[in-house]
Amino acid sequence: MTKTIRPTRSGLLAAALFTTAAMATPALADGEVNIYSYRQPVLIQPLLDAFTKETGIKTNVIFASDGLAERIQAEGANSPADVMMTVDIGRLDGAKQLGITQPVSSEVVNANIPAEFRDPEGHWIGLTTRARVVYASKDRVEQDSITYEELADEKWRGRICTRSGQHVYSIGLFASMVAHHGAEKTEEWLAGVRDNLASKPSGNDRAQVKAIFAGECDISLGNTYYMGKMQTNEKEPEQKDWANSVKILFPNTEERGTHVNISGVVMAKNAPHPAEALKLIEFLSSDAAQQVYAEANYEYPVKPGVAASERVKSWGEIKPDSLPLAEIANNRKTASELVDKVGFNDGPSS
Repeated sequence: MTKTIRPTRSGLLAAALFTTAAMATPALADGEVNIYSYRQPVLIQPLLDAFTKETGIKTNVIFASDGLAERIQAEGANSPADVMMTVDIGRLDGAKQLGITQPVSSEVVNANIPAEFRDPEGHWIGLTTRARVVYASKDRVEQDSITYEELADEKWRGRICTRSGQHVYSIGLFASMVAHHGAEKTEEWLAGVRDNLASKPSGNDRAQVKAIFAGECDISLGNTYYMGKMQTNEKEPEQKDWANSVKILFPNTEERGTHVNISGVVMAKNAPHPAEALKLIEFLSSDAAQQVYAEANYEYPVKPGVAASERVKSWGEIKPDSLPLAEIANNRKTASELVDKVGFNDGPSS
């Protein structure tokens, strides 16, 4: 059985609730693993239930949208966290840079997860991938292929929508451009994309698709899984109309491949249950867990041979860029500096 503890205001309150729960049920008892999660509990619950059924190890979950890595750092040696689950290479590598992780050494994990989706020193492990793609209007964009480089072409002047250039999803893509082309060419490219924007960057990925539906722009950058979220949104059915108005273009399919980012997991530096934590990480890398986790999140499994869900496959064939994510992480600072240097978030210069 999994206990899910939801903060109503902040990561600090989440930790307080965790402490209260610990008084009722010994969180540090044998046979348990404590999870700090940026991913919503509903998305990981099926996995945790299966893990407990298979191993007998109970799971305790703290969920928060931000601040968990910093919380682990502040808790220091007394932190109850065994693992942290999060998204984006920036957040995973950021946890490593904060000094709150420890390397995982596992033949099981190494066999299941390709090297490009693992930290070379073992401090983070990828679990699923999502592609940074182009959403394009079905009515106003005839082409069915595109490259990231092409987004700087003048033919797209006033036709591109995107979220903030400093968002972690944007920085991941821009860092991959630095890795492939160098800082100077990426700066020129960013300036070109900036001048092709229909407006100043704002909103999330779904907001960009809404803008395409409304005729405010013709293409946008976004993560693949948002298509699944829109297509299945019963609470806001208008999002189904947004999704139906666009097609997904996987950039650079004929060349190096499409930029992908990951969701992943780290083992906390001071994990009180390292053996149980390792069992959880190994379980999450297994065939069955990979399939369930990827399907629940409309993402791609990272384990070779595990098929994506039928919905995800319906969006088209993906050829992932094989560039190691660790190399992308090394270029995030440069990418962020270039975003500010060209005034990307200020929108078109003319």
